[in-house]
Amino acid sequence: MSKLVVQCPSCNGELTAARLSCKSCSVQLEGQFELPALLRLASDDVAWIATFVRSSGSLKEMASREGVSYPTVRNRLDDIIRKLDEAESTVERRRHDILDALEKGTLSAKDAADKLRKVGL
Repeated sequence: MSKLVVQCPSCNGELTAARLSCKSCSVQLEGQFELPALLRLASDDVAWIATFVRSSGSLKEMASREGVSYPTVRNRLDDIIRKLDEAESTVERRRHDILDALEKGTLSAKDAADKLRKVGL
C-alpha cells in the first residue's frame, strides 16, 4: 500500500481525504474528511511516537534505545507536541473563521453548518 501523502505536491497545501472504502464489503464514502493531527506529522515523527508508546512512554528508555541523552529525547517530544498543537489549532482556526463569517452575514447558516461538518465539529 502507498504511503499517505498529506501535503499537496504542487503548492504544499493541506490535503484532505476524499474517499474511504471498506475492504470487507466494498462500501465507499465520498466527501471531505480531515486527517487526524497524528497522520499529518512527518513519517519519522509518527515512527518515533510508535516507539515511544512501545516504550510505555519512558523517556529514559527512549534515550537508551536511540543512544542519545535524556534532554535530546525530551526536546524531540516537545517538538512533536508543538507540531500536534499547531495541527489541531488549524482546525480551531477554521471553525472560528466559519463562525465569524456566519456572524458577519457573509455565510448562510446552511453553508456554515455544511462547512463545520466538513471541518469536524
